[in-house]
Amino acid sequence: MTSHLERSHRIDLAGPIERVFPLFTPMGETLWVDGWNPEFLHPRNGETQEGMVFRTGQGDELTLWACTDWQPKEHRVRYVRVTPGSRFGFVEVTCLDSGPDGTQACIAYTFTALGEQGQSYLSKLTEDAFRDMIETWKVEINAWLLKNGMANHA
Repeated sequence: MTSHLERSHRIDLAGPIERVFPLFTPMGETLWVDGWNPEFLHPRNGETQEGMVFRTGQGDELTLWACTDWQPKEHRVRYVRVTPGSRFGFVEVTCLDSGPDGTQACIAYTFTALGEQGQSYLSKLTEDAFRDMIETWKVEINAWLLKNGMANHA
């Protein structure tokens, strides 16, 4: 069983960095992630900042989140997340400008299992499974950018 893992994957997105980076905030993800509905505990308005706390999911997948590093000028954000009884993790997103109509996003996850449920979850998060998950993000983000007139039409 896997008790700790680190995964990262880079995706190219069809929009300028100023439009793309905010899509990786808890509020921004509501625009393109089906079913993403964070409950903002602090601040209540959902403004991304260091120290923000929110929760997602329910039951065994109830997850508590905190923003531990918010660097909007550097287009980098890092969250701590814990799914009690399952896993503790870090999620870091760094966006790089790849031209006026393009952004490269690097998404990195680090997970530590907190018990058997977490070990089971981690054992399924293979390199291929993680890549596929993040590639799905690419499709969803690019579709949102295109729908909202922000994508490169080339």
